[in-house]
Amino acid sequence: MIRIRKENDKIIVEYMSDQSIRWVLNEFDADKSVTISRIYTFKKENIYYEAMELESYDDLDSNDDSIEFIFGTLYNDYYKISKETLNTDVDIYISKEINIKDKFFKAVRNISIFKKINKIVHEDIYIGGERESNLPIEEFRKLISEFPNSYELSKYASARIFSIVDDYFTDTDDAKIDYEKYLNNKKSKIGMNLISEFSEYEVIKYKAVLEKLEMMLSNQDAYIEKQWQKEINQIILLLYPKYIAVFEEALVKDYQFNTSRRIDFLLVDSNGNIDIIEIKKPFDSSIVSKRTYRDNYIPKKELSGSIMQIEKYIYHLNKWGIIGERKLTEKYKDLLPPNFSISISNPSGIVIMGRDHNLSRTQLNDFELIKRKYKNVIDIITYDDLIRRLKFLIGKFEE
Repeated sequence: MIRIRKENDKIIVEYMSDQSIRWVLNEFDADKSVTISRIYTFKKENIYYEAMELESYDDLDSNDDSIEFIFGTLYNDYYKISKETLNTDVDIYISKEINIKDKFFKAVRNISIFKKINKIVHEDIYIGGERESNLPIEEFRKLISEFPNSYELSKYASARIFSIVDDYFTDTDDAKIDYEKYLNNKKSKIGMNLISEFSEYEVIKYKAVLEKLEMMLSNQDAYIEKQWQKEINQIILLLYPKYIAVFEEALVKDYQFNTSRRIDFLLVDSNGNIDIIEIKKPFDSSIVSKRTYRDNYIPKKELSGSIMQIEKYIYHLNKWGIIGERKLTEKYKDLLPPNFSISISNPSGIVIMGRDHNLSRTQLNDFELIKRKYKNVIDIITYDDLIRRLKFLIGKFEE
């Protein structure tokens, strides 16, 4: 939270943290500046010790929840805010008669108002007061009230600012004309058809994936198991874009035997949720039995074993819980986006194995029953399923 006030010949910014100012002091200790609310940038020398009744930097307590900075200094009849503080190319001058507030500098979503103005105005900006070239406070308040408050494009924001400030400054860009050109070039109010726009590239991509998969299936003996799995994982990340990463041989705590187990492959989606994937080379006989048991085709050992293996991994992951989330996040932090956390929240599994092109209609029906039995927890996918999915996507985008 930010609170701004005037004190003698200075403008003071008080920053109040939800926890502590430790992170601020850590940056200063490393001779870095800090940026608060993506708007205000301060250095160690900007700290205002007098208001906090301190004498030096050494007196600051990192457990405190607030710290104060000198934001601006009075020059003649204006408070000067340096361009370094607001990350602009020009200095900002605000009349001493104006009651300065946080909303003067920050729009919704922490958009810097003066950085937006600076894209149009290329000279020092004066707000209010008696200076000949200044933006009257009434017009500035109008600008704030009309400032874009949603996803509006940068050109639109610049045009609205231009319509207000153009009468008060000489060195400006005509953003209004630029914006009108932009509107005239727009195809439609509803925007471009994204599927149509990118369909050609999607067809090329999925045809390349299909060609690779079919080549692998026709030459599967040339691959060792590990290499086969890595190649298939690349295909899975393209077919299931919700997953952003796959980790090999991830450890999981086994509380039953007080040891650790290794999961061959762990998938992580964009929300940090993890799933398990088992990939087997596609032996034709690895899915359902050739003979019936009481008139039913039953899962072959390799399929039953893979299902059982995933169910155990899911059990161990859920038992591991919060501790496991922390350990996995720490282990893979260098391979994940900044401040990204892994979550163990009812993981599911994927089994990729076998072919179904040589199964009879009855075998296919029984195999479908097997898949549906585990559908809530495990998705059983054959290599022919992958081929059909790729062909469907190619057909869809070719249309």
